[in-house]
Amino acid sequence: MSVALATSVGCKSTKRFSSKAGDHYEGNVVKGNFVRTGVSEDIKMCAIIDADHFQDTPGFISTSDGRFRQAALRPIPQIWHDPLSTLSFGDGRVQNMVFMATPEPGDAAAAVSDAQDVLVVMSLMEEGGLEVRLVRGAPQSDSGVPVPPQAAPVFGVFTLDRQEGTCTF
Repeated sequence: MSVALATSVGCKSTKRFSSKAGDHYEGNVVKGNFVRTGVSEDIKMCAIIDADHFQDTPGFISTSDGRFRQAALRPIPQIWHDPLSTLSFGDGRVQNMVFMATPEPGDAAAAVSDAQDVLVVMSLMEEGGLEVRLVRGAPQSDSGVPVPPQAAPVFGVFTLDRQEGTCTF
């Protein structure tokens, strides 16, 4: 799949989502406990993205709790050649992409050693913002198989809007 194909869906260009000099995306985590685990309800996220480089250097994320500090969004090359690259869910999304990011090791904001990668699902929203999901692990199953502490589950949905200036955290 070419970069041109990967950066557009139909006639909808993704180039408008690139952060420009002097702006970024920022927003809060969705507060509902039913869509959040391992993430405090007062956490904010900041993202800088480059739509021309979704397949190699798409940008980075930071969170106000210090769990992520300009953590590079790392693309998974094989996804761009797999049906997963066409992931579609919900209305109002121009494109959905899957990346990985590594939290800061041993961050005080995390209850456990937190250096294990987190799956990042980024949705480019038609209205111009981003929706970002952080996903790692799952709770202990009924089978009684314990979840190792370093793999504590994380799930959070952030809604980000473009804002002037640089990230403040």
